[in-house]
Amino acid sequence: GDEVRCTGRITEVPVGEALIGRVVDSLGRPVDGKGAVKTKKTRPMERVAPNVTRRQPVDTPVQTGIKAIDSLIPLGRGQRELIIGDRSTGKTAITLDTIINQKGGDLTCIYVAIGQKTSRVARVVATLEAHGAMKHTIVVAANASDSVAMQYLAPYAGCAMAEEFMEQGKDALVIYDDLSKHGWAYRQLSLLLRRPPGREAYPGDVFYLHSRLLERAAKYAPEYGGGSLTALPIIETQAGDVSAYIPTGTVRAAPVSTASAPRSSPSVGDNARHLTQLFPTCS
Repeated sequence: GDEVRCTGRITEVPVGEALIGRVVDSLGRPVDGKGAVKTKKTRPMERVAPNVTRRQPVDTPVQTGIKAIDSLIPLGRGQRELIIGDRSTGKTAITLDTIINQKGGDLTCIYVAIGQKTSRVARVVATLEAHGAMKHTIVVAANASDSVAMQYLAPYAGCAMAEEFMEQGKDALVIYDDLSKHGWAYRQLSLLLRRPPGREAYPGDVFYLHSRLLERAAKYAPEYGGGSLTALPIIETQAGDVSAYIPTGTVRAAPVSTASAPRSSPSVGDNARHLTQLFPTCS
């Protein structure tokens, strides 16, 4: 088997502007074939969320480029907004539009792909490159073929990279696509460690898993630099069941939510007609 040694340190990940435009894994190692990442700065993946004395009220919007969101449920810098919906209802498209809309702005974006197919991640990167959005974006990829440990670490690595910009007084946006697969990876990891299972075989601390991650999104007060970290977590539902175990816990951690639904039906769960690409005419 593999030889393992204990370092006595919390897992760290490379951070800094050298990562912008790169595709890395959960440990910050490049997977895009462009050579090593030239940075010596690192940050621990796990960190206690900023307390209330370091925060200030959210007062600056993030322009997503989607009129329905920007006008009805605007996203603020330092806020958390959950994107929830069934498979193939446009959840990732919303986040990609948001990243592309930051072109030429001052917002650094981190896209975290958790448990996605390699071909899907490649399409996301190609889309961002085609629109010139990789110039302000970092992609953290933990593919479906990677170990569950790498999939578990991915969102914390992306958050640590975003926190580096926030600590410098800059604004960062991190997208977790998606936390449903992150919960599945944590469930598998916990069962392998023989931890006692709870509802749907998830461990008892699965809600804390996501709440401690999303609470790291913040808008710093001016005396602490005034930076911000905005989070856009994605949750995939099954047959429109927003009351399932993982969605309910994530909704509590990110109280503002965007429901992604097919155009053919007002129901979030009605995905059949959407997949056929047959839509009624507009009146």
